[in-house]
Amino acid sequence: MSLRLSTVILPYLRWHEGGRSAWTRAEQLGFHTGYTYDHLSWRTFRDGPWFGALPTLTAAATATERLRLGTLVTSPNFRHPVNLAKELISLDDISGGRITLGIGAGGTGFDATALGQDPWTSRERADRFAEFVPLLDRLLTEDSVSYEGDFYSAHEARNIPGCVQRPRLPFAVAATGPRGLKLTARHGQAWVTTGDPKLFENGTPEQSVGALRGQIEKLTDACVALGRDVHTVDKVLLTGFTPDRGRPLESLDAFVDFAGRHQELGFTEIVIHWPIPDSDFAADRKVFERIAMEAPAQLR
Repeated sequence: MSLRLSTVILPYLRWHEGGRSAWTRAEQLGFHTGYTYDHLSWRTFRDGPWFGALPTLTAAATATERLRLGTLVTSPNFRHPVNLAKELISLDDISGGRITLGIGAGGTGFDATALGQDPWTSRERADRFAEFVPLLDRLLTEDSVSYEGDFYSAHEARNIPGCVQRPRLPFAVAATGPRGLKLTARHGQAWVTTGDPKLFENGTPEQSVGALRGQIEKLTDACVALGRDVHTVDKVLLTGFTPDRGRPLESLDAFVDFAGRHQELGFTEIVIHWPIPDSDFAADRKVFERIAMEAPAQLR
């Protein structure tokens, strides 16, 4: 299988001052999917402009024709399955069935407290995620859903006509722990990882490859336990958080070498950040565009 190349465009630009042109250029460059972060704000961007993910993707859907679109990732930190399902069905309709939902358990950053709540522990996040994903699955596939759980409820929530994509838009589940990998195996059309965060500061690229190999082995075990072929799950690597940092984007050869090593592990999609000057995602725009246009042909 050839390796797909996608990009993630952070929603920090005003739509008419660079935002729209980034999404249309991503389509022109041939990226498979254009993702965006679904956060209320994020790290070093917290004190600057930052726009909502779903409105941004809606605008991108009307500005493009072929590019798939998605979140990377949505979490329960500030989302509820009932209204999220309604918005996703609308977005899938507007885009003509081009939406992928990247979804994860969330973290402890700004999103975790912006609504006034105390941040949840890792166990509390996992508990909520284990209820969030199956309920969202039902809401996107059934005309009417009633449910009463420990964290979420729905009373005759109606979602007619459902998704353009059938039986629903695909889930790309971000997970590394056993409970999240089980959710991936049961509900995911794809699995997302950023690597092992413990290796980011002092690890080596070789150690990172080994850790990713271990994650895929655990995903395989989770699939086997449910009687699913792990090859039916796409494997997505969001770059920028491994010890390689931005080095793969320094040249076409560097990227092809990086991507090829991860393709050998079983990854089917590599996601690179759209260049942002003076940030952790700074990159030479000409090199970035050359990678977008030429690397996929070298990775078939």
